[in-house]
Amino acid sequence: MERIQIAPGVHLSCDPAEKFNRCRVSIHFLFPARRETATAHALLALVLERGWAGCPDMTQLTKELARLYGADLTVDARPMGCSHNLCISVTGIKDRFALAGERLTEEYARLALGVAFHPYLVEGSFDPEAVAIEKQMLKQALEDELNDKRLYCMRQAVREFFGDSPAGIRQEGYLEEVEGLTPADLMAAYQEMLRTASIELMVLGCTPEQTAAVRDALLAELARVDRAPVPQPGFMAMPRQAPLRKVETFDLVQAKLCMVFTLGRPLDLREIPAVRLAMALYGGSATSRLFLNVREKMHLCYYCSSSFQSYTGSMVVNSGVEHADAARAEQAVLQELADLCDGPIQDDELEDCRRGILSAMQGVEDTLGGIENWYYSEIARGEELLTPAEARAAQCAVTKDQVREVLRRFSLSVSYLLTRKEDADV
Repeated sequence: MERIQIAPGVHLSCDPAEKFNRCRVSIHFLFPARRETATAHALLALVLERGWAGCPDMTQLTKELARLYGADLTVDARPMGCSHNLCISVTGIKDRFALAGERLTEEYARLALGVAFHPYLVEGSFDPEAVAIEKQMLKQALEDELNDKRLYCMRQAVREFFGDSPAGIRQEGYLEEVEGLTPADLMAAYQEMLRTASIELMVLGCTPEQTAAVRDALLAELARVDRAPVPQPGFMAMPRQAPLRKVETFDLVQAKLCMVFTLGRPLDLREIPAVRLAMALYGGSATSRLFLNVREKMHLCYYCSSSFQSYTGSMVVNSGVEHADAARAEQAVLQELADLCDGPIQDDELEDCRRGILSAMQGVEDTLGGIENWYYSEIARGEELLTPAEARAAQCAVTKDQVREVLRRFSLSVSYLLTRKEDADV
């Protein structure tokens, strides 16, 4: 992957990806999350995916994608620590496979840039009908969170953990704000994104000439925007604190327990290989301690797994438990962490986890989406771009002591339990 700066706050990353018969053009906008515009930016991705000035409704857009041999358009929004990422991607077959010699890459770039810079507007703002439809979709998604108790428990725990810090902004939006959003509000949020975001143009599977043409087309669009890119937030971490325990009661069959741990300081990028192996060993794989011991041997959980977020230095352990077993399950989760920190780690369990990580890394370059996700994550973290092969080599060098050193830094900050009223510890 080659990466160069092409304008202030704008970079081009490209890879010819010659082994694929498809190519991909993506435009990533990365900007600091703000409480005032969080709901508008969550809605923006939904509205942008409906079409653009050249295809102002979904019927026309569908026909256009079909004409381009079934090309795929996606507009995704996702949180990245204290930043918000909105990505517009178009994927389709390469020019040489077009039956009538169409210049497909040019069409993909036109579509991606059209969605990004020429949305369908009515009297200078977003189409009120499209906004109303997508407001209902966003409202439904936010209301459905409560029905997915696993997701609800995790988000509630994370909200308690981050509190009023920038990482605590609900980038999925705030239900109580959706109804009041107007097309003008959405337009203001969109213009703020164009003005302040760092932009990463990723062109995969294209020739140098095609890549240059896409780059020039983007620069032409940016020349019409009054740009003032802002610095992106770096890694952060919540301070250590005495564990906070929260209980909510619902009429539900299975209790949910979410535990959030803090590293206590921002992650050092050099620790990432050790963190990957530590997570796999603790609760991120089918051979982890949480799976084999807490779930399989002790029968305390229906599921129990750990995950880590590098941007915020936080680890989350999610589990589904019997209501009466919640306290024992929490203690077992903590005990497994203590045992890994101070007890023996068997060679075979370490290598089983390492092989699983290496196998997943081996598959990164099997799809254009995998390549893009890998390198954009490297870019967003601000580290030197490592190829998957280089990362695998670093993974092979991680020792037991490095794993223990990482795990010893975690401390429990929040334990959030959803259970029945009669089983709550009052």
